[in-house]
Amino acid sequence: MKYPIGVQSFEKLRETNCIYVDKTAYIYHITHARFCCFLSRPRRFGKSLLTSTMEAYFLGKRHLFDGLAIAELETEWLEYPVIHLDLSNSTFDTPDKVTAFLQKEMDVQDNKYGLPHNREYGVDARFEDLIRYLYDTTGRRVVVLIDEYDKPMQDVIMDREKQKAYRTVLKPFYGTLKKMDYALKFVFITGVTKFAKLSLFSDLNQLKDISLMPEYDVICGITKQEMLHTFHEPIQEFAQKCKCDFDSMVEILEKNYDGYHFSERLKGVYNPFSLLNALDEMRIGSYWIQSGTPTLLANLLESQNTPLPELEGYVIDGTLLMSVESMDISPVPLIYQTGYLTIKGFDEASNQYILGYPNEEVKSGFLKFLLPLYSNIKRDRIPNEICNFVQEIRKGDAVAMLKRLQALFAGCNYNLILDREAHYQNVLYIVFSLIGLQVKVEPHISNGRMDLVIETQDYVYIMEFKYKGSAKKTMEQIHDNGYAIPYQCDPRKIILIAVNFNARSRNLDPRWLIEELPNLGE
Repeated sequence: MKYPIGVQSFEKLRETNCIYVDKTAYIYHITHARFCCFLSRPRRFGKSLLTSTMEAYFLGKRHLFDGLAIAELETEWLEYPVIHLDLSNSTFDTPDKVTAFLQKEMDVQDNKYGLPHNREYGVDARFEDLIRYLYDTTGRRVVVLIDEYDKPMQDVIMDREKQKAYRTVLKPFYGTLKKMDYALKFVFITGVTKFAKLSLFSDLNQLKDISLMPEYDVICGITKQEMLHTFHEPIQEFAQKCKCDFDSMVEILEKNYDGYHFSERLKGVYNPFSLLNALDEMRIGSYWIQSGTPTLLANLLESQNTPLPELEGYVIDGTLLMSVESMDISPVPLIYQTGYLTIKGFDEASNQYILGYPNEEVKSGFLKFLLPLYSNIKRDRIPNEICNFVQEIRKGDAVAMLKRLQALFAGCNYNLILDREAHYQNVLYIVFSLIGLQVKVEPHISNGRMDLVIETQDYVYIMEFKYKGSAKKTMEQIHDNGYAIPYQCDPRKIILIAVNFNARSRNLDPRWLIEELPNLGE
């Protein structure tokens, strides 16, 4: 089976006999039901391939669709003039590069359709002339496909002055679509974020954002049904290699790569890049998370002292989920749009979305990336350190575990940390989320909320951390609130841990308290 990993051209995919998960029924529906659409999806989720497929469809390349759903739906197969712009593979670090790129793209289109290059005109005027020429000479309305329209803005998302300069170039260029509305057959625009001030969303009133619409939530990505239908044989082969049955292999793939939801109906899709790579290599790896570095997101989280535990279960209004206008408000919408968070629930009455990590690949990979930024652990030492934590916890060696935590905090540059309490809480969250055991961060009980519970085969750890407090008072809180009551009949050993974070030493106070409760379950 030939996998289209990295293939963004539908024509190349079909001509080289790569496997294709058929999305053409969605393409038929959207091109007949809509006129002007915007779709936001994370990187490597198939936006470029989807756009390329639309291009082949509007160019009337019927032979490329043999055996696909759209071949049974479409009867005319008319050829339309198509303008396809792809901004995804360029870097825009200056306003001049934005203009130069658009001029070059207009040159490409002029060459394609036999127009003379006229660089004396601005790029917006050339875009307008191109659309008008194609409409007048062919007698058919023009199709415009723009892939990753927001790439220039994403490249300078933290630079307000450059964003303002970029808008000066991009606003009139994209504004051409409104001016030339009469000459357009279909417009499809992809990207990550809605930048309202680009005129695309503020002025182009015919543009429909379909990013959260249930009828298009699986237009990118691979559903479980599609996976089982298209990849049954390689999954079976993968299962044999891993010495497990078919259903167990599906569960492993689901845990690592499924879980993305792009509407309130919570129809899940697998990350196509990760799934295809896993099946191709017959190995569970961190493919998507390693194909890009979330440095911007990490810097935003740290600079704004965002409590990392709150990312799981974060509640956000639907009107805020898709737009990013200022990095001073919250990094959460951008974290969702870039694929590190996804929709986990929806409250229709309040239009509130509940967010969380989509799967193990994303959560583990994201937290591993963050850990060196929040502690003194070097990236290549993370697996070893996490392994040591696990061994100490499984052995019931609470003292060794706490000393290892002290070592994590010892190298932190606290001069760069605005909120030390939030920082140390984030470090604890990252470490205990990565150990791979049954960890509950801030679980609720009838009398309050514990900081941390870790469960192993032989032990249950109930841990409470305080900032500028005392271990004695913290242990009293554990007893007074009955944090151990839910486990009083558990046959495992119950270990209570009370720790104070010392503001002066900027580390865990070594005068922690550890109590082992009588095993009432025996």
